[in-house]
Amino acid sequence: MVDVAAKDETHRVAIAGGSIFMQPATLALIANGSAKESVLGIARIAAIQGAKRTSDLIPLCHPIALRRVAAEFELDADKMPCIASSPPNAAAAPALRWKP
Repeated sequence: MVDVAAKDETHRVAIAGGSIFMQPATLALIANGSAKESVLGIARIAAIQGAKRTSDLIPLCHPIALRRVAAEFELDADKMPCIASSPPNAAAAPALRWKP
């Protein structure tokens, strides 16, 4: 292993995204705000919780202190997807590095 304790923090940005396809009636309920609950609000909370717990969900992933997590949604009535993106922002010192 290489000692990386003296290295400075580095700024890291990662963007995750995806498309959620649904029936036109479902998209209309979400767009009009007439769904039972705030669907996009609940999805936003789930995205933030997922970003905060990434190291618990992905094997061998070390935790990084996040400085900002946002979840943004775009509704597209023509194609019927809800496009979700989440750009987390972090700064952390390098972890261990294996030297071959």
